[in-house]
Amino acid sequence: MQQLQNQGSHADYNDALLRAALDEVKFGVVLLDRELRAQFINRAFRKMWRLPDAKADAKPAFVALMYHGRDTRTYDVPEQDLDAYIAERVQHVQVCGTAPRDLRLRSGEVLRFQCIALPGGGRMLSYTYVTDIVQHSDELEILRAALDNVTGGVILLDAHLNVRFANRAVRKLWDISMERLATRPPFIDLVQSSRFREIYRVPPEDMDAFVAARMEAVRAGDPTPMEVPLSDGRILRSQITVLPDNGRMLTYANVTNYVETTQVLERFATTDSMTGVYNRRHFLELAAAEWDRFQRYQRPMSLLVLDIDRFKPINDNHGHHAGDMAICHIAAICNETKRTSDIVARLGGDEFALLLPETEIPQAMVVAERIREAVHRQPLTVDGIAIEITLSVGLAAATLSQPGIDALMKAADEALYEAKRRGRNRVSIAEDKQIANYTTAAE
Repeated sequence: MQQLQNQGSHADYNDALLRAALDEVKFGVVLLDRELRAQFINRAFRKMWRLPDAKADAKPAFVALMYHGRDTRTYDVPEQDLDAYIAERVQHVQVCGTAPRDLRLRSGEVLRFQCIALPGGGRMLSYTYVTDIVQHSDELEILRAALDNVTGGVILLDAHLNVRFANRAVRKLWDISMERLATRPPFIDLVQSSRFREIYRVPPEDMDAFVAARMEAVRAGDPTPMEVPLSDGRILRSQITVLPDNGRMLTYANVTNYVETTQVLERFATTDSMTGVYNRRHFLELAAAEWDRFQRYQRPMSLLVLDIDRFKPINDNHGHHAGDMAICHIAAICNETKRTSDIVARLGGDEFALLLPETEIPQAMVVAERIREAVHRQPLTVDGIAIEITLSVGLAAATLSQPGIDALMKAADEALYEAKRRGRNRVSIAEDKQIANYTTAAE
């Protein structure tokens, strides 16, 4: 008998210890018997639901606890739906559905509720604050919905460069299903699959280099915008942002119209509208860059300045249309004769310049003579009339003693004037310590 009393006392002690422990936890706990009457309600639950101690200690039925929540206007549920809501909650506890449920309160807080079946038919109910988690999840869903409705493409990668989100624009472009995205595929797999479906407007021989450069930029988190040409003619501008968790965000904006407009504006800004060669302003920009390279590496560079001989009589005798055709004729011959690295421009009127990087005087003379002879041998025909055109050319070589590109142009101009004084249709070289008054002329 004494042993049974000791065992009973020990069980009571353990039960009291357990209840004391549950009273200290931060989440709400309710223990129900098989009739769904509360046998224990901890302090956290009482505070959550503003439940007076007298009511909690009276061992209320679970349904009474639900109605207490209705009376205190705790639930974030429309008034007309409250009875159905309470009935559904009671039914859930009766069958003890084990799936966690999020309960939204009028205060804006969210509780995660879970029901656990106990031996003997009782229930343990737990209520945990998950407001921040749920709000964060809600915000993510709002963000996902927003990103799905933007016109540009967005891809989020984790730190291992696996895809964790792609919005509707990207899914449509790359034909990716939601099921495929759910596997969090490596970004390289999507790039390769797009490559094989010929989404990119890149020559086959350049595709490996294109993919390698793209992946290297993603790995490095290079924020420099990159233009991605598509086979349908569109141009996407892609930009990479490194995220705080070392993931990546890739954005794609359709800049086709912008790029095309920019290219047109750039052509207007850099080329002569009549001839299609560079204009004076852009020539000076390019020449300044070549001058810097010349000074840095001390590589040879020469400049030709060309002028149509007796251009005014062409306009006076044959009309301004013929004069315009003569200017275009010279520009075309210069373009046909020049090398890829050479820079040809119309400086104004009937005057042209040809900058020859990596070129010394003897090689520049060959180029100048080739152009002069080509113009001399190819008369311009206007309205059935052949008009003979000749050129005078001034040639100057860059030297370290010159202060800048303006000095080189002045030297070439002076050589041009010398060619005019010597009878035109000839090439004259600016005076130099090594070469002085060296001129050539057509026989």
